[in-house]
Amino acid sequence: MKKKAFLLAPAVALGLTAMAAAPAMADHAEGSYSTMLEEVNNSGASGEAWVDVNGSEATVTIKTSGLAETFKDGPYPHVQHVHIGAQGTCPTMADDANGDGIISTPEGAPAYGSVGTTLSLKGGTGPAAATDVTVAPSGGSYTYKRTFELNEKTQDALANGTAVAVVHGLNPANQPAAATETMSELAPELPLAATAPALCGPLQMMPAGGADTGVTSAGASSAGNDASEFGMIALGGGLVAAAGAGYVVRRSVVAGRK
Repeated sequence: MKKKAFLLAPAVALGLTAMAAAPAMADHAEGSYSTMLEEVNNSGASGEAWVDVNGSEATVTIKTSGLAETFKDGPYPHVQHVHIGAQGTCPTMADDANGDGIISTPEGAPAYGSVGTTLSLKGGTGPAAATDVTVAPSGGSYTYKRTFELNEKTQDALANGTAVAVVHGLNPANQPAAATETMSELAPELPLAATAPALCGPLQMMPAGGADTGVTSAGASSAGNDASEFGMIALGGGLVAAAGAGYVVRRSVVAGRK
């Protein structure tokens, strides 16, 4: 027994040393990531995105311009996400499988994947919040910034280079007839334009030190597009009532909402 104990001691010590030297998995995506957001579906929009990861916490900043600005009496809400689990690229018109002139969100999925993180102004940031327009930034141009706990799947995608920032919502007036004549696969009561991608960019690791985004207002939308007041579009089951084959947009003003 003494001999066995003597032989086991070095092995145990070696194992403990190896465990102590192992890096913390939560930090595997630490660093700064960025991308230039390029137009999809000839949206005419542009933008930039930054993601700074510190442990499991991320600070995400997005600046956009040239997006669909209004619908009826309210600013146009734009749901936005970090998509994961595919090629880590943005779709092109070659991905328009049915040839209707618009890349739908499902048609773009082989390039950018599914929703890993929802870039909402408040509340949940998981895939479950992906179509909640009540917490989406709005208007033709906005600046978004928020710090939150980043889920492991999105951390993994950032670390392996397959995370993609995507902003949704097109102006039907600038799109083929299918934008209004065809209904969305994600929300059949809405035109295709409501859920199609407008901006996209693969998130790539930046040199140490990151970049100065010049943004100081967390969760803020510029040009008066505050989270407490914007047009609402139903992008998913039961979020907002839709009437007929068109949008139903209404203003929602909630006092004291931050």
